[in-house]
Amino acid sequence: MVTLSKIYTKTGDSGQTGLGDGSRISKGSARIAVIGAVDETNSAIGVARLDADGDSDAMLARIQNDLFDLGADLCAPEDGRKAEGRLRIAPAQVERLEREIDAMNEKLAPLTSFVLPGGTALAAHLHLARAITRRAEAAMVVLAQDEKINEAALRYINRLSDHLFVMARTANDGGKGDVLWVPGGNR
Repeated sequence: MVTLSKIYTKTGDSGQTGLGDGSRISKGSARIAVIGAVDETNSAIGVARLDADGDSDAMLARIQNDLFDLGADLCAPEDGRKAEGRLRIAPAQVERLEREIDAMNEKLAPLTSFVLPGGTALAAHLHLARAITRRAEAAMVVLAQDEKINEAALRYINRLSDHLFVMARTANDGGKGDVLWVPGGNR
């Protein structure tokens, strides 16, 4: 369990931050950019939860917890230094997202156009969280080009953007309230 009695430590004042393995890196590093984007995703989901209820809220609550797991995973590099026994995203978390996507998508009509972000307040917030998730995924791919990361973590963030998209469609009256793109509609 985490116990925080003091919020500021002054150890980051020089632009460095500590990782879960005890090492220190620049706050401008690719790893910290990913961790920040995951945190931003989690914050956007917190905003979406203001409009969610029932099953949607429960799914989003699980995802928020998973995103803290993902942050813990990312803060402990997989280079063998004090990384054994660290919290990692597990394949079962990815599989849960896939099951939830399939269950929600089963009730939606197939798309006939791309969906513009919008519709209900919940759908709009979910689309925003989805867009931030995609940025987090892109940052994770950049990190993975230079450093070893958990493959399940990369799959999780990829599935999460799909999950949020399908959940947004569900929030738009099962897709009936989706705002569809009209190609060239303003020419």
